[in-house]
Amino acid sequence: MVRLNREEKELRDSFERGEWRSMEGRKTESERYRDYARATFKKDARINIRISKKVLEAIHKRALREGIPYQKLISSILHKYAEGILVEKI
Repeated sequence: MVRLNREEKELRDSFERGEWRSMEGRKTESERYRDYARATFKKDARINIRISKKVLEAIHKRALREGIPYQKLISSILHKYAEGILVEKI
């Protein structure tokens, strides 16, 4: 049997008490976010950049910790920066 943590138990208990309801328009919302994801991760352009070996090694290590390919990590970082989600610390 799988052991649940406190948060998982609370969610299970809440569901079993019937506190969960289907969201109206869920399918439309789901489709909208699926379209966003497809547009975000569509790979239709290629770039070639030169960076230091030290920076590339750090990216490789971070990607390994995150469990994703390093190129996907770089793409994610660039996307977040372009969207204003990732900002420089001052």
